[in-house]
Amino acid sequence: MTPRPIPDWLTGWEYAHRGLHKEGVPENSLAAAEGAIAREMGIECDIQRSRDDHPIVFHDWELERLTGETGQTADRAAGELEALRLLGTDQRPVRLATFLEMVAGRVPLLIEIKSLPGYDVEWTCASVAWLLDTYAGAVAVMSFDPRVPIWFTENAPAVLRGLVGTDSFENGFEGVWRDPAALAEAQPDFLAIDVRDLTRPEAAAWRAQGRPLLTWTVRSPETRAAGLAHADALIAEGAGLA
Repeated sequence: MTPRPIPDWLTGWEYAHRGLHKEGVPENSLAAAEGAIAREMGIECDIQRSRDDHPIVFHDWELERLTGETGQTADRAAGELEALRLLGTDQRPVRLATFLEMVAGRVPLLIEIKSLPGYDVEWTCASVAWLLDTYAGAVAVMSFDPRVPIWFTENAPAVLRGLVGTDSFENGFEGVWRDPAALAEAQPDFLAIDVRDLTRPEAAAWRAQGRPLLTWTVRSPETRAAGLAHADALIAEGAGLA
């Protein structure tokens, strides 16, 4: 696998994890995105898919934590999701199309496509790629699921693609980022590794090849120091921000 040239912006920015969220400014909201832009940070955001196949900027598979509603995010149509309020605020879940229109290339975006083993993530990839086809800003897609970079390699190769990795968080994809066969098939342009796993030899070996290594989630001065020592760009929030 021969690495292709990577744009300088990928490692030239720090990224606000789910936007610059805080009390009264919910994660993955338009307000959190505006906060990151005002602070001159890139934005990392998450994508779920609505019942009617729209990419929605929302982290959880379930609605309760973020909206107080019961049920699965994927069981609601996009219009129904947009009508919900994010808890304690006037902010609402939005379609990726709306999010892209608001950001408008002012800062780079890292779009994490959520997936689970057995989920039909390829359809989410296609929905996201269709929107990115006309987006002029700096943007990359990434996922724990290697099927995401595989899909983009085969169907939208111009889009920058990454593999998110962990050995410390149980999500069905633990350790995949260290599997040489998975890396060879996925052909990621970059890795985004759990900050708790940054000192693994595979992370150092990847970076030693001149390949970009991002890290998440930087939430403290200690994890910030680790990220600065062992990675090329940080995905941070709260006390982990500079």
